[in-house]
Amino acid sequence: MKEKIEIYDTTLRDGAQGEAISFTLKDKLSIVNKLDEFGIDFVEGGWPGSNPKDIAFFKKIKHQKFENIKVVAFGSTRRKNLTADKDPFLKQLIDSGTEYISIFGKTWDMHVREVFKISLDENLKMIEDSVKFIKSKGKKVFFDAEHFFDGYKYNPEYALKTLLVAEEAGADKIVLCDTNGGTLPFETEDIVCAVSKRIKIMLGIHTHNDSGLAVANSILAVKGGARHIQGTMNGIGERCGNADLAIIIPILQLKMGYSCVDEKKLTYLTEVSRYIYEVSNIIPPNSQPFVGKSAFAHKGGVHVDAVNKNPETYEHIDPAKIGNERRILLSELSGKGTILQKTRKYNLDKTPEHIKKILDKIVTLESEGYQFEAADASFDIIVKKTIGEYQKLFTVEGFRVIIEKRGKKVVSEATVKVSVDKYTEHTASEGNGPVNALDNALRKALLKFYPEIAKVKLIDYRVRILHPEEATAAATRVIIESADENETWGTIGVSENIIEASLIALLDSIDYKLHKTRKTGV
Repeated sequence: MKEKIEIYDTTLRDGAQGEAISFTLKDKLSIVNKLDEFGIDFVEGGWPGSNPKDIAFFKKIKHQKFENIKVVAFGSTRRKNLTADKDPFLKQLIDSGTEYISIFGKTWDMHVREVFKISLDENLKMIEDSVKFIKSKGKKVFFDAEHFFDGYKYNPEYALKTLLVAEEAGADKIVLCDTNGGTLPFETEDIVCAVSKRIKIMLGIHTHNDSGLAVANSILAVKGGARHIQGTMNGIGERCGNADLAIIIPILQLKMGYSCVDEKKLTYLTEVSRYIYEVSNIIPPNSQPFVGKSAFAHKGGVHVDAVNKNPETYEHIDPAKIGNERRILLSELSGKGTILQKTRKYNLDKTPEHIKKILDKIVTLESEGYQFEAADASFDIIVKKTIGEYQKLFTVEGFRVIIEKRGKKVVSEATVKVSVDKYTEHTASEGNGPVNALDNALRKALLKFYPEIAKVKLIDYRVRILHPEEATAAATRVIIESADENETWGTIGVSENIIEASLIALLDSIDYKLHKTRKTGV
């Protein structure tokens, strides 16, 4: 039996404090349900009473039942000059209706003197009173030792005393917080190890990423004795973010032999990570370990050949274990082996003439400025056309884009003429810029024939000038990333005209969706 590590997700509170992140009530509820399906142990719902959204969240969550998650209400110790039973914020924590409550308290003597401006003994009394009061209401209490590592370095005796007071008052768990994110991993392990010899109840760790070490500190805290990990999915959070649970969970479970979530649920990690990005309105970084799109991407011919023979040569884990996938990238470094690996589903090893045609086409297109590393869908269309599996589902007979200024407003309008079989559609649409107008007009023309494209949305649009020395006459490369409810895909267009380059990429995106739908039915 693997030893269990508790996972505590604070995406809804700490994560929401990240710059440009704002969750609606619906977002918060959907994230809780997603994390529950995945098998997270605790989710921190927010600070009851701090804002209308959190008040509404705790009212809604009271009536929901979860398979795995325990919802936690977050707050602080009582205010100075108030008894615990008179503190309005502690009352709101109790009224939130959650079984679990997490409160933070000061452990760094500098904060006690300079921020709270009270005596060290009064701070200990605030911790004790708050824990006892919450426990008296039948709740379970996590004590978040704020700034613990900094406090321990400056005054270890006092920092430890705050933990002992919380433990004696009845706290169920003590969570050591690297609030400033400045502690180094070897310091974390040593300090957690020292604390574990003095504290009898379960220890937790809560780290911030200001030194880029939040994950490392969390892992070393486990080595030191912590069995409760706090973090956010994808590491989102204030300043440089929090410890990334999408990295921590597979490290602990696949590399260190602990149990964080059910092994079958672990295969949904990539899906959960990308779902949180989507709700947070953040474009996922391709280079994110484990769950990033490029985490198991191979480009060099030598690498591709080795992975084809034995994936362990260039992959530290099987990507399928965390729901990711191997990607073989195409470039000027590619060879026939890369084409074979990337087109395995088409069984092209039996038709070497097709492999040569595809490779020749790629080489020609790359000389014109195309790159297919981020345009798998465009490559897929090339393959289909080469091996005779492509079906022309529509034709753009012509298009026009007009940009004009009407008063203080600049308006873009696109007109397209599309034929499907013997039918012709001639439509126009406005948009936020010429590309958006063109996209809207295309959809308007095709929806009548192919309603499934309504599920396609553009999630990224990138432009690269290929020869800057030619200034505004330079050729342009456009890469578009699209998504439906099941996957994301990239397409590419190259032209001396940025609108035409965009149209090429847009058409490939729609083409890919339509061919995929006809093959899979989704």
